[in-house]
Amino acid sequence: MMAPDALAQLSRMEEARRQVQRQLELIDRQITRRAAALVPQQRRRHGDRRGKSSGACTVLERYRSTHAALTVERQPEIDALSRKLSRQDQAIAAHYERQQIALSRAA
Repeated sequence: MMAPDALAQLSRMEEARRQVQRQLELIDRQITRRAAALVPQQRRRHGDRRGKSSGACTVLERYRSTHAALTVERQPEIDALSRKLSRQDQAIAAHYERQQIALSRAA
């Protein structure tokens, strides 16, 4: 059994990790929504209005291209949050390990 203060610290660490994970997921949703919103605008700019149906491949290609461009714009933020998430994972694993060692010594 872990000490109450160790459990409280672990709980705070895990909550902080969940918040960072939610931030990353939010960025992904924002990029996806924005890319989906921009594709119809691109379609109008490219002259697809005259009743000519652009193929699904073209629309998908535009979506992917837009999504990639938006992701590149947010890449520094994504990288920083990913590094933070990695550090938090390491800290949580180290905390578990320290507690397991402490428990095995106490037994």
